[in-house]
Amino acid sequence: MRLSPPPQRGADLWLLRQPELGACTGVLDLDELDATERARAGTCRRETCRLLYSSAHIALRRLLGAYLGTGPTALRFGREPCPCCGEPHGRPVVEAPGTDLHFSLSHGNGMALIGVSPLPIGVDVERIPTGETTRVCFPVLHPDERAELGHDASAVDTVAFGRLWTRKEAYLKGIGTGLARGLAADYLGADVTRRPADWTVLDVPCGPRHLAAAALRGPGPPESLRAHWLPMDRLFKGATLSLDKQDLFLSELVG
Repeated sequence: MRLSPPPQRGADLWLLRQPELGACTGVLDLDELDATERARAGTCRRETCRLLYSSAHIALRRLLGAYLGTGPTALRFGREPCPCCGEPHGRPVVEAPGTDLHFSLSHGNGMALIGVSPLPIGVDVERIPTGETTRVCFPVLHPDERAELGHDASAVDTVAFGRLWTRKEAYLKGIGTGLARGLAADYLGADVTRRPADWTVLDVPCGPRHLAAAALRGPGPPESLRAHWLPMDRLFKGATLSLDKQDLFLSELVG
């Protein structure tokens, strides 16, 4: 199947929810992963982590292959130089001549999110944090973000903190630094006008237990930013990535 690329100033977001263990009705096609991905999946101690890592990376390969008109196993990935140190651990890229498609992948705690765009993009998805996580991470935020959330770390609303945190991680992944850049360096709070210039950072709806965000580079808001649910059975061995409108929850976030 061939997927039409997003508009020049837009993005497609693909959400994948991990089913409960024992609920899968098929077998994941692990042959589509390369040796490094299979080895990394093997280091996951918990079966739930192995399932999520493997399914997220199979989904990434199948989606990018559908956009680029190539097989999932033909894709090769590399890294851009890190803006902080110049070493090759910046944003991930597809190593293919003439490819101008950017992507970002985030997965954890039962959910994966993939962003695809002609523009640099970063995405993040997280489980709603615990009060303990919020208290530990609160001091590293931008001072104005802390002020918005309330100065008492023990009383911060965990959902509000989680939304802020996913916006921050999506942006840092988009610029290619990840957490190597100080978390207090950039404001990603509620005031959209104060967020980093030339970036649009949006909250992405993804269900009652998770929070997600996407950051897209470019002047002004994107033309289109659409969120889809990717059915798990599209990743099973022998399945194709045929996607019908009735299979997808499609949410137009912008435009």
